[in-house]
Amino acid sequence: MSESSPETHVIDFRAAEQLLAARDPRGAIQLLDSVITAHPENTAARLLRARAFFLAAQLRPAELEFQIVLEREPDNAFAHFALGRTLERGGRSEEALRHFRLAAALEPRPEYIEAARFAHDTGDGDGERDPGQSNRDPE
Repeated sequence: MSESSPETHVIDFRAAEQLLAARDPRGAIQLLDSVITAHPENTAARLLRARAFFLAAQLRPAELEFQIVLEREPDNAFAHFALGRTLERGGRSEEALRHFRLAAALEPRPEYIEAARFAHDTGDGDGERDPGQSNRDPE
């Protein structure tokens, strides 16, 4: 077994980004598990792992990761938006709407505003879209 170091964690994080871009969320999760074990405070790694859980249809773990981020950064608009998408995909549109509205209030990006306006009315059915796909990578 290879030793873990800060450098290998950075490499694993970057590789996980590439795996997620290549639509391999399970591979990304495996790499990120060791990064988060070593650096549980790393918000970027948690956001990336939450997106990977979402794309792997592991909604409960995705929800938990987004909640951890929001406990630390309650003003993180992306985390609110992504949590909203996760809740929406799980059929919890009332809870999702709250997070969509918070995301839109914190950062009035078009996709956040649209979700805040229409999520409740339309039951947006495209739940498989990665909530981070249209966003810059979290830093």
